[in-house]
Amino acid sequence: MFWHSLRHAARLGLTATLAATALCAAAGAQATHTASDFPDSRIDLYGGYAYLHPINSGIDHKQYQDLWSPNATVSAAYYFNRYLGVQVEGGYFSGQGEHQSYSPHCSYSSCDQLIYTAEAGPIFRFPLGRWVPFVHALGGGERTNGPVDQSLYWGWGVTGGGGVDYILPLWGKHLAIRPIQADFQYSQVVYGPLVLPAGNLGGLGEIDAVKLSAGVTLRLGDHQDKTPLALGCVVEPSAVLPGEPITVTASTVGLDPKRKPEFSWTANGGQLTPNGAAATIDTTGMPPGEYVIGGHVQQGLKSRQQASCEAPFSILKAVQSTAAPSISCSANPVSAPSGTTIEINAEGTSPGNRPLTYSYQSTAGVISGTGSNAHLTTAGLSQTDITVTCNTVDDLGQQASAQTTVHIASPALPVIPQTQTLCSLSFARDHQRPARVDNEAKACLDDIALTMSSQTESHLVMVGNTSPDERPELAAERALNARQYLVQEKGIDNARIELRVGQTSGRTLDNVLIPSGATYLDNNTQLFNEHAIQRHGEAYGIHHGSAAPILPGSRGTATHRVRRHRTTRATAKPAAGTSAGTPASTSIPPLQ
Repeated sequence: MFWHSLRHAARLGLTATLAATALCAAAGAQATHTASDFPDSRIDLYGGYAYLHPINSGIDHKQYQDLWSPNATVSAAYYFNRYLGVQVEGGYFSGQGEHQSYSPHCSYSSCDQLIYTAEAGPIFRFPLGRWVPFVHALGGGERTNGPVDQSLYWGWGVTGGGGVDYILPLWGKHLAIRPIQADFQYSQVVYGPLVLPAGNLGGLGEIDAVKLSAGVTLRLGDHQDKTPLALGCVVEPSAVLPGEPITVTASTVGLDPKRKPEFSWTANGGQLTPNGAAATIDTTGMPPGEYVIGGHVQQGLKSRQQASCEAPFSILKAVQSTAAPSISCSANPVSAPSGTTIEINAEGTSPGNRPLTYSYQSTAGVISGTGSNAHLTTAGLSQTDITVTCNTVDDLGQQASAQTTVHIASPALPVIPQTQTLCSLSFARDHQRPARVDNEAKACLDDIALTMSSQTESHLVMVGNTSPDERPELAAERALNARQYLVQEKGIDNARIELRVGQTSGRTLDNVLIPSGATYLDNNTQLFNEHAIQRHGEAYGIHHGSAAPILPGSRGTATHRVRRHRTTRATAKPAAGTSAGTPASTSIPPLQ
């Protein structure tokens, strides 16, 4: 019976795999995907609904039930590479009853058939782009009750079959659906004493069953086959005369993009200058012959994380010519204001590759340098044209010269950014709401917002003022209300607005635009502590039912409802030295 069941399991698993493969091949014919489009997961977590159908299995002429009520199959698979992994699977299957508590005296129709499985084994998958068919073979324990009032007992079982996952284009392709998983399951449970006369508990239960499942798979981790690192060296040119430079460049295969490669270079001749994935060799003075340059790259201590290469190059026997050298001379820049340092570049060439030395002269300014580069200093010069002469001479005393011209203009005067006074807000008309931003003030603030939007590097200084007969805090309230309108209604960045209070010059709010590089200087204004100011009444008129929050730093009870609040003028006893008709002055808390 066992081997017969295994043959059934193998046959069903092969049928499921062939069906899944055919489905995937049909889907693959419609679209082609690379491995990077659907990377192979390292861990698959599956959960889904399951149905178990026993096949001619029972005890004492009573059959095991089909299990279709709320059932579940869950599994976890870990893959060692793209194809092979190990899987752990658990299952819960309940019959058509109402999950009543087991009683040895319950009848067949009222007792619920229960099966619990816990199995593990190898799993093989075959990635085909978005479709991933698989087969598995599992073995382990099974706990089940019997159809003749047997209690739950543990036994053993094996499962074989396969299925297919379809990768969804969601959450980084970490989610897949499993439309079908088909398995054949064989189990054996011994219920106490072996077969006894009918009506007594006990017996041997052997279950041949077909299990079908469908659900969702969570794909975690990306499994990528590690490609050994490879390095190639390209020398250009591969044969030169003594003194001519050689460049070698590395080409790599299999670099890990998450780790920084480390390159090193060696050569058996010349002056080597490494520069990451490249290097240069100065061949000056090298005798003719064959040489080798070697490169090495590593991204770790393992052998597959390291690679080396070698490339030959040749130094040819030079036949020196006695022809005179030539030279070119250039300036950068060719025109500049006085005080600028000009770079002079000379490029000398000797037909016989003879050593060259350089010298320079200029008709104005100070020039310095002995190699192929020099610097012309023009500090203190007025507008003029300077002629620079570049000279070179070889070891035979043969000379060459070239000239270039530099135009020096008068020094440019620095442009000092200036502050810009913008429109002012008046609060003189509304005596009941002396700090409220009315429609006329809004028009001014709208113009200011347009200006700040066009000059994004500038910032705004808002200075609130009061009349001698007002509370000094009204100056700060006016500045806070005006800034609130610019920030909330016009979208101006709060960090671009600086609030200050000024003198008792009137019920106004002055606005000054400070361009980038300019400085605001006014000893008659001062910063204030916004958290110490309590605002009264609405900041500005808005539509009925809308409300805007008070900006941070404006502690108070300012509201934006349509109803109006009367502003109660604070009265105080005259301070010493003041007349009875003049309100006592209250100072605004300074910025701490």
